[in-house]
Amino acid sequence: MPNIKNKTGVGQAIDRVEGHLKVMGMAKYSTEFPVKNKVYGQGINSTIAKGEIVSIDTSEAEKLPGVLKVITYKNAEKLNTFDQVPTAISTTTIAPVLQSNKVHYYGEYIGLVVAETFEQAQHAARLVKFEYRKDPNPAIHLDKHEGKAYKPKDMEDYVLGNLEAGLSAADEVVDVTYTTPIEHQHPMELHAIIATWDNGKVMAYATQQMVNDATIAISDTFQIPKKNVRIISAFVGGGFGSKLNTERHVIMAVMAAKMVGKPVQVTVTRHQMFTNTGLRQFNIQKMKVGAKKDGTLTALAHETLSHTSPTQEFQEPCGQVTKMLYKVPNNRVTYRLVPLNIQTPFAMRAPGEATGSFALESAMDEMAWKLKMDPIDFRIKNDTQVDLSEKKPFSSRLLVECLRIGAEKFGWKERSMEPRTKRNGNWLIGYGVSAASRQAPYQKTNAKVILALEGNKVNATVRMDGTDIGTGSYTIIAQTASEYLKIPVEQVTVELGDSEFPVTPGSGGSWGAASYCNAVMAACENAVKTLRENRNIKEEEEVPLAKLLKRNQLKQFEADGSAEPSKEFNDHSVYSFGANFSEVWVDKDTGMYRIKRMVNVGAAGKILNPKTAYGQIIGGLTMGAGMVIAEQSRIEPNFGNFITRSFADYHVPVNLDMANIEVVFLPEDDKIANKMGVKGIGELGITSVAASIANAIFNATGKRMRELPITPEKLISAAVEPNVAS
Repeated sequence: MPNIKNKTGVGQAIDRVEGHLKVMGMAKYSTEFPVKNKVYGQGINSTIAKGEIVSIDTSEAEKLPGVLKVITYKNAEKLNTFDQVPTAISTTTIAPVLQSNKVHYYGEYIGLVVAETFEQAQHAARLVKFEYRKDPNPAIHLDKHEGKAYKPKDMEDYVLGNLEAGLSAADEVVDVTYTTPIEHQHPMELHAIIATWDNGKVMAYATQQMVNDATIAISDTFQIPKKNVRIISAFVGGGFGSKLNTERHVIMAVMAAKMVGKPVQVTVTRHQMFTNTGLRQFNIQKMKVGAKKDGTLTALAHETLSHTSPTQEFQEPCGQVTKMLYKVPNNRVTYRLVPLNIQTPFAMRAPGEATGSFALESAMDEMAWKLKMDPIDFRIKNDTQVDLSEKKPFSSRLLVECLRIGAEKFGWKERSMEPRTKRNGNWLIGYGVSAASRQAPYQKTNAKVILALEGNKVNATVRMDGTDIGTGSYTIIAQTASEYLKIPVEQVTVELGDSEFPVTPGSGGSWGAASYCNAVMAACENAVKTLRENRNIKEEEEVPLAKLLKRNQLKQFEADGSAEPSKEFNDHSVYSFGANFSEVWVDKDTGMYRIKRMVNVGAAGKILNPKTAYGQIIGGLTMGAGMVIAEQSRIEPNFGNFITRSFADYHVPVNLDMANIEVVFLPEDDKIANKMGVKGIGELGITSVAASIANAIFNATGKRMRELPITPEKLISAAVEPNVAS
């Protein structure tokens, strides 16, 4: 059992309150709810990148025992479709599927088989035959279609000052290009849903990060009232952004349930998660940095070229960090998109910051080297307490403290400025640093608390439609209720992930902890306040919760609470900040390297639970290391299909790849951010990790690696920079 007995309040490093449910297999994920008469759907994927379906033969599949329906564009329910193409994608965007014979990318859903068993559905799906009119020239390669690049509709070019003048005034200029590959989110829990349709009402157990937004997407797609859609997502086995929006398998399951009159379960296979549940874009990022000899920045430019699909538009905001992290008078950030016959990209953990910080923080390291200046001193010299892009002061900003304390913890003074000089036998040893930032959003959130008096003990139940995507939401919400009701955590029950509960923004974007817990605090405070006011209890009189209920002659009491950003919040720029330090050993002959040590220092407001927070940072560091070591999704250059399509091909870090890690949280009391002073950390943990490792590799080898992932083959074939002694 978790060590929560008689513990109260936030700040305690208690075990997860739902932990025992998970280890005992009692936590119900989407496909584990017992639903009677359930049948199974299996999506069918296109095998061309662009073209049209000219004929479909379903006869062989329909003859199989157990097959109930084969759904294609010919017999599918008519859905709401886009008014214009491409249309911007969001977490509430409709998701029409099987509406035409057009094929836009390899793997696009072109059919669904519904059968009595999962195996029957999978078998039958392989028997449906499609003939295509294939376009011989699908757009697959970004570099071959740069001429089709356009400015995204919702992302204006950002310009501060005069970039050209700033570059002309510089004593040194760095002008380089960095590339980051397509990556895929691969949570352990596959995307899945059990959907029912009963008299125009939809009930779905679905693995979604944002259940309220899912109800909007489903209701708008089927053009039914939102009140007729209910989503339950009690536990989500990871998402990393892939479960933010409503994907096509959700719509197909709901459609199939209506057509066959039975509950339908659809589970996206691991292979299909490469083609049907989003991805991180391939980004080409051109960086220009200008600085004076004393390290003063004069100019900074960040130009990103990415791809989107032919039907929907998404741009990862890689330049967000470049707009606000340093004091620079001349700044330009631009985005350009090329439509390719690849599925629509979408948010992946720290969208923009994870990839953009690799380019920015690597370029900052390159400039520091050019200036022969310590890279920490260079960053500190250009610190700012004002977000120049928003013309707002930061609510709090402890970046300098993160860098200085991290340097002390890491032993930065042992670093050699000159690359290739620190050695141990055949190993070249390098130290790298990077600054990190991540916006700390806070969104309007609602919660309900239900108090029940049993003898002399009060049990509390907290309800909200927020989700726990493995981050510890159940635990920190329970701790918050414990804190403001002054009862032990063991007397708090948290119920999440039901769209009939009070509305929240869901989990994503590092807004969950702050938004959820402030709403829970408000509900608890409202409960106590109402009970006290009902009996005219004076402010200075302390009355335990059980006695409050007894004085009110109540056995049960409910209260709602709502929290949202204040005017002061909107008048400030609210971010979490951090610093990453990495020690990397590189074999000088083979290019093999090992990440030996990592130190992460973060300033992220009040830490609700150091244990769950530590887990979030470890996860972020691991994903950041994965960006460098191996993660990439590769496309077959002729046909447009992913040739990385399983964990045998798509490599992620394992325990032996990771370093000895030290995580430090700086005390920070930022009440501008919100009443509780809580900020997000889940995405801060991955931001700029890749740059700290790449910078350490340069310090070890004298080789600048500007393309991720950094494989031994790339490293061994790269040349030492011309201004480095070999």
